[in-house]
Amino acid sequence: MFRFAMASNDDPGEKKLSQIFDDGMTMFDDVNKTTEATNSNSVQVQVKRAMRLFEDATKLVSLAGLFSSNENIEEVATKNIRYFLLPALLGTLSLKLCVEDRMNIVQTAEVYFRDFLKRCKNYGIIDIEIPEPKEDSSSDSTESGRRQPHPMDLGTMARERNAKLQRYKEQKELESQLEELKKSISDMSLVDEELERKYYLTLIKNYSSQAIDELQSIEMEKPLLEHMAKVKKGENFAQASEKRKQSKFPPPKPLQPIIITRDEIQKKVFGAGYPSLPTMTVQEFYEKRIKDGDWPDPSKQKPHSLLDMASMGNQDQLREKEEIEKEAKIESDDPKMLQEAREWDEFKDEHRRGWGNRMNRS
Repeated sequence: MFRFAMASNDDPGEKKLSQIFDDGMTMFDDVNKTTEATNSNSVQVQVKRAMRLFEDATKLVSLAGLFSSNENIEEVATKNIRYFLLPALLGTLSLKLCVEDRMNIVQTAEVYFRDFLKRCKNYGIIDIEIPEPKEDSSSDSTESGRRQPHPMDLGTMARERNAKLQRYKEQKELESQLEELKKSISDMSLVDEELERKYYLTLIKNYSSQAIDELQSIEMEKPLLEHMAKVKKGENFAQASEKRKQSKFPPPKPLQPIIITRDEIQKKVFGAGYPSLPTMTVQEFYEKRIKDGDWPDPSKQKPHSLLDMASMGNQDQLREKEEIEKEAKIESDDPKMLQEAREWDEFKDEHRRGWGNRMNRS
């Protein structure tokens, strides 16, 4: 199992990927079940903690290479299927954050939901048409100011309504199946792998339906946020600036999505739900965590061995080469090796095991 060294006050020591995910799910469930207001300080702290755990889990999934673009869901191990949920969970938590820059929040959530749906569709878990992102109306203010929105025709409205009703019906059926599967799993002393697999696949399908609804809600919310931003910029710019000057705390950094990808090439394929919003690769995320002081800097740590990872790789190659040469000598009855073997046998005959160390014996 892949392990990860945590440098945090809450989670000291080494933690498994599965444990990090489970801790995040516990916090996620607590946030969903709480009766407190979402904007309360305690709930916001829980949301941020859960997000950090899921971000850490996402990094580990990427480093371990658990998912490959040329696989299908049948090739994924049952214990790894639940990690498909990471972008959906992060997107859901993102929308619960109460910060001043709401537009940044919805854009981040959009990246997570699109990344989640794309990966699930690529693996054949779902067969849902993912709605395309609409163009940013703020990118061309002059043209958008002249352009009037076209009213939606009745046929399109009817199709969207029927699709939403069908999705709602399917979601209710999935929720009912999840309750039965969860009850069956909890009643069993030893969880059946096939049953566990079915549970997580059903859970993923349920979140896929929710992700489609969230994307539609985001598309409706973005024009309102753009309008509010224009109003604030024109009317309340001076007041907002004065308020920020008087605040004791610096403005929060914009939220940045963490997607399951290793490098820049994969970053362009996955998580590109909102092109103007930057996403982070594993390396960028790792460097950010070190800079923030959450993880230890490997360059400042004492080495656990005399060789670094590169030289360890070279040592493995040398060891393999030595084994091949040794086998070749044995097969060819190498005289020198035979002589050494005879001398070793004679030494063992004359020196019984343990006779050489008589220190501290009573």
